[in-house]
Amino acid sequence: MGTERTDALRARNDQCIINTYGTRNLALTRGEGVRVWDADGKEYLDFFAGIAVCNLGHAHPTVTEAIREQAGKLLHVSNLYYIEPQIQLAEMLCANCFADRWFFCNSGAEANEAAIKLARRYWAQKGTPKPGIVTARESFHGRTLAAITATGQPKYHEGFAPMVPGFTYVPYNDVAALEAAVTPETGAVLLEPIQGEGGVRVPHASYLKQVRALCDAKKILLILDEVQTGLGRTGTLFAHQDYGMTPDIMTLAKGLGNGVPIGAMGCTEEAASGFGPGSHAATFGGNPLSCAAAVATLEAILAPNFIESAAAVGEYFVDGLKDLAKDNDDIVEVRGKGLMIGVEFKETVMPLVGKLIASGVICGPAGPNVLRFVPPLIITNDQVDRVLSILAACLRETAR
Repeated sequence: MGTERTDALRARNDQCIINTYGTRNLALTRGEGVRVWDADGKEYLDFFAGIAVCNLGHAHPTVTEAIREQAGKLLHVSNLYYIEPQIQLAEMLCANCFADRWFFCNSGAEANEAAIKLARRYWAQKGTPKPGIVTARESFHGRTLAAITATGQPKYHEGFAPMVPGFTYVPYNDVAALEAAVTPETGAVLLEPIQGEGGVRVPHASYLKQVRALCDAKKILLILDEVQTGLGRTGTLFAHQDYGMTPDIMTLAKGLGNGVPIGAMGCTEEAASGFGPGSHAATFGGNPLSCAAAVATLEAILAPNFIESAAAVGEYFVDGLKDLAKDNDDIVEVRGKGLMIGVEFKETVMPLVGKLIASGVICGPAGPNVLRFVPPLIITNDQVDRVLSILAACLRETAR
């Protein structure tokens, strides 16, 4: 198969697009389920899902029909008016988690920005300003200025100083360090239930419960960033549900619209009191189109046995990767939950990512040494077997 169309698209791209992504020489033009095709007709298994976005795969018929139907009725009216699909989506989310109230926006970064603003304004409204927020090292919370400040990775801060004041960083999975960092100025703790970009790092079983207890004892808000872990990705609808605790504020995006941009921040009734009319907004947030897509997506994810089946395939995948690791000294660890899986190597994984893509498997890194698989939740054991076979072949080729 030639690369004529892909090469032409790359040439055009290089003339007009700012190079912020280090784009690979790959142009995907069509998808169906777990499969995608490039501009030159080559087929791939997509085990990256647009970075944990297309949880239902590509061109899902129910989501596609919901988008088509809503596009024929109403795309945008602004949040100055009641929006029925937005209300329906909020009702569904309220019925399936701790949150009493929702704010909708366009991305995970915006959702985290809203959470940060809510936490600060909540305490200001109480008359006891506590602007400090503690986050974890190796975290990732988005690309707005406050979100990258919250991100505990200095590489994302380079060139953007001065950063937003008030943030403190502690080691992930270390409750003692977190407690030591809390001061009278601390108003919130912001964590990922499982660190994604930081290397698919899963905390010990009691960590989040201990963090919840600490926040209660210190009377501070707990924010969980479920942008990547939410919507069935880790084996429960939201990752924190597997740890037997709830936050005060939670952020979502990625898988919520199955590819249609939408972010959300949910919170308790008490935390919601920090916002009032005029305190925060998003012009396109929660518009009829994105919410109609999200309603259809959430209905599919909530279908009987959907999440449980995805979790079972995830367990099968992890077992296969661990078997592969037994015969490969370069693999340090296989870890993850559900279908959020990381394989840590001794060396950088970018050459391996390139080999896998060339062999028809789309995946990506999570940090320099971790190969990340976040496929659609509809993958099958047969597709996992195919990916494991291709990965084994790529590892043998690398070893030569």
